[in-house]
Amino acid sequence: MPSGLIPSPTCLWEAPAAMVVAGDDPGELPGPWRLMLLGDGSPTRHLRLLTGHAVAVELIAMATEVGGLDSVGCPGEVQELTPPLLRRQVWLNCGGRTVAWAESWWNQDEANQQLQDRNLPIWLSLTQGRTELFREVDGLALVQEPWLEDRFRCSGPFWSRHYRFFRQGRELTVIREVFSPALEQWLGATPRQPLHLSR
Repeated sequence: MPSGLIPSPTCLWEAPAAMVVAGDDPGELPGPWRLMLLGDGSPTRHLRLLTGHAVAVELIAMATEVGGLDSVGCPGEVQELTPPLLRRQVWLNCGGRTVAWAESWWNQDEANQQLQDRNLPIWLSLTQGRTELFREVDGLALVQEPWLEDRFRCSGPFWSRHYRFFRQGRELTVIREVFSPALEQWLGATPRQPLHLSR
């Protein structure tokens, strides 16, 4: 695997979260997976509850976003952040097993202030002062990449989502997460194919 930032995974299908929630056939995405992908709770807390193990963050890289706002594969919401930007990428491990990959985009000053311990999950970093946060899930996707298959030890595609954190109405970061099919052990099987949505 290359050192430094990894190019964002190739998106095979994506939809705004609101469209998924309003889909004609909610049975396509089983209830537990709907909660995991579309819920506004802490994914690191959910992963700990599901697996029974604390989430260990394995930092891949945190570096200047060279592509800026035009970076390939970057969620559109990143354009709402004030440059210069940093991008942070991590593996999330529970009990020695990789259960997710994540990347986040930050204004550089905001990252230096909020992420003083780069090995902490973002949720813990942002809530240490018990300040109120708002999470808005913006989109759901299926992504594919050989390096994800290698690390997850499973063929793709993989479910992904991206969301933003706000504090006092101000956007702090945009986060994308990709979940390992290993979670089917706790969440049940899920189809890994595009959902048919109402328009």
